[in-house]
Amino acid sequence: MTIFEAYNDCKKQLQSAGIEDYVFESKQIIKHITGYNNAQILTNYTQPLNEFQQNNLTVIIKQRLIHYPLQYIIGRWNFFGYEFFVGPGVLIPRADTETLMDVCLETLKEKTDPRVLDLCAGTGCIGITIKGEIPTADVTLVEKYDEAISYLQKNAEHNKADVNLIKGDVLKTEGADGLYDLIVSNPPYIDQKDMSELQIEVTFEPSTALAGGQDGLDFYRHIAKEYKRYLKNGGVMAFEVGINQDEAVAEILKQNGFENIGTREDMNGIRRAVFGTANNI
Repeated sequence: MTIFEAYNDCKKQLQSAGIEDYVFESKQIIKHITGYNNAQILTNYTQPLNEFQQNNLTVIIKQRLIHYPLQYIIGRWNFFGYEFFVGPGVLIPRADTETLMDVCLETLKEKTDPRVLDLCAGTGCIGITIKGEIPTADVTLVEKYDEAISYLQKNAEHNKADVNLIKGDVLKTEGADGLYDLIVSNPPYIDQKDMSELQIEVTFEPSTALAGGQDGLDFYRHIAKEYKRYLKNGGVMAFEVGINQDEAVAEILKQNGFENIGTREDMNGIRRAVFGTANNI
């Protein structure tokens, strides 16, 4: 079987299983088993797969046909140009979160040696990317669960990010020390109803990184109220939010005295980030 034949077979099987983005995923799988980039695949598309590659392809397709997440199968995923290790026990970085990253970087661009607190850090994709983009930033990442912390540590090392890692429970207001220019979080925000109707792939991800309480807003309420005192005057609190949660989260910020409250749309026109400025005088 050549690379081209393997690609076509992969597409056919994924499409028949109802994998929505089967073309993109097939390309990622072929890149993974061959070690080739896009240009090399085009140059070598008539090259036969060796036995190991064919066996690997068979195993990967079988896993994907039961909707096991492609990111977990491959074991790493790109976010904002950085590579992050992922696997069971940690939330997969998503393109949606790059909207929040844009807000963070705009917030910090005029700051000298900014202090940043990343709550519910997971893989560390937000805090580690901030450190990569702003090397002078002092970044602290807070995560509760050991499985996620193991990936966070690997990702910090992999991306050569000198960040502070703290095991702490955000709902107990742990991990903060001093004052910050930015407190950012992509917290669990799926409500109780939607938790029972998740896409199959998402059910493989940890429920602790998804479930945000009955209405999905538990973490926003707690963080806005309890962590506000750790912001410098004029500091910013920024969240990723779920679909149609932007108005509710903006209201939570308003109720807690935040000013200049704004939202930012993702590439699909969904208001995905909500942020506000602290007036702590």
